[in-house]
Amino acid sequence: MYTHQQEQETENSIAEPKGRTIDYAMANFKMTVMDESGQPSRIIEGTDLSHFPDDDSTEITDAVAYFLAPEKDTWLVKSNTAFTQGKGETIDLDGNVIITRQSNNEIELRTEQLTLDTVNDTAYTDQPVTIRTPYGDTDSVGLHAALQDETINLHSKVRGQYDAPTAD
Repeated sequence: MYTHQQEQETENSIAEPKGRTIDYAMANFKMTVMDESGQPSRIIEGTDLSHFPDDDSTEITDAVAYFLAPEKDTWLVKSNTAFTQGKGETIDLDGNVIITRQSNNEIELRTEQLTLDTVNDTAYTDQPVTIRTPYGDTDSVGLHAALQDETINLHSKVRGQYDAPTAD
């Protein structure tokens, strides 16, 4: 179930320059995705959203997603673009992808490409990744993250610097 707010929505089909047809679009939107029990599970915002009926795909520009879970931290995910098909069980994020907690943005995960599995609350990439904390950065190539378990497995070429906090 989806609810949405937007400043502008177009219901008529619009020809896209690439030869694809958009059956609906939204600008400056905010959409709430509900779970099976009717509770909000994700909030998705963006500058532009376009839906393509030929393959039931959706593209979002300047995507921001909040992953909500009762009694857990809310995860905030941003990217230049997001792409999904069908019910949005997987979301491909491209360009300046940043994952952080809404309540604590001192720790950031950054990459250029990331796939979110919204069914299993996981994220993965085979691209270079940087994890930034107040005490240092860790770089790797590839990762798999379980968002609700708050675990991250780095795949290869892991390098980092950690500066232990000093006693005041």
